[in-house]
Amino acid sequence: MNVHITYKLSKTSDVEQAIQQQVEKLRKRLHVFKPDMVSLHGTVEEGNKRGFIVSLNLRLPTGQIAARSSTETLAPAIKSSFDDLIEQVTKHKDHLRNHHKWPRNKRMERGRYQSQVPFEKTLAAVQTPTISKEDVAGFVNVNLQKLERFVSNELRFRISSGQPNLERIATEEVIDEVIANALDDRKERPEKVALEPWLYRLARRAMDRLANQSRPEAPSISVNLLVPREKDDGHDEVIQEYDQPDEMLTNENLIADGRAATPEDIASNDEVVAMVDAALLHTRHEDREAFILNTMEGFTVQEIGAITERPEQEVRESIRRAREHLRKVIPVPDNMKSKSTVRSESA
Repeated sequence: MNVHITYKLSKTSDVEQAIQQQVEKLRKRLHVFKPDMVSLHGTVEEGNKRGFIVSLNLRLPTGQIAARSSTETLAPAIKSSFDDLIEQVTKHKDHLRNHHKWPRNKRMERGRYQSQVPFEKTLAAVQTPTISKEDVAGFVNVNLQKLERFVSNELRFRISSGQPNLERIATEEVIDEVIANALDDRKERPEKVALEPWLYRLARRAMDRLANQSRPEAPSISVNLLVPREKDDGHDEVIQEYDQPDEMLTNENLIADGRAATPEDIASNDEVVAMVDAALLHTRHEDREAFILNTMEGFTVQEIGAITERPEQEVRESIRRAREHLRKVIPVPDNMKSKSTVRSESA
């Protein structure tokens, strides 16, 4: 965005910093437009009698927006004019998103009307990259164990909470459906930055769908059923003739993999997860889910809102309620608190 501010008074560092902060706030609202097609012109001057006047003129590829404010002090005038400009920009963007849905002239004949192109698909809009099949495959190859852990813990908690029709659902079944839905070209994909929350949201939807669908009973198999043996044609002997496994122990086998978790770490992590699940068993499902996604999976409040399809304020409230419940049910000794504090300071 091209910015040009004219000062018709003595310019100070405080005034320049205040305007720069407001410009950065406005810049975040204009990320859908190409920066080289956006320009902001402003004027800061003293009034004829008293006070200050701030005038702004924003030129967009889709129109022009102006704002003006006059107050006795300069700082409120800057803030008021930029707030008015941001409010007009928000309304202008909403109008652009919905403008293609209505014809320009309602009296136009139905046969002559042609649908307009949405603003997001025009040359003036910034085209954000969406998730591709290669992105999904790359994420699954690296983070498959993390996704399996989330699905396994979620299934276990839902079963212990009494949700029906989940005992027969395996973790692999949910993962298969998540990957299949993620690779389906007919499904709408979000932006590339939201890949991980999107896959977790697909996992929640897959568990809900598998729990709601009717699963037919598997046919019973008699234990007395005789299975015919395959004819031995000696093919295995040919394979074993060239299969000579090396029984020698090399140095590579003695090097510890620092990236892999030790059995003690795995057992400790499972114990903590089981303890938290048991403590949150009598809380609301939304509170438990938001807390697990935030503390154990490392998602932010915005990402949790995208996963659970809930407002951010409700997510924050759920995390707060879950933490208060855990403090009451699982009190942490004072010596543990001091140890954790010292460890964080040394890190």
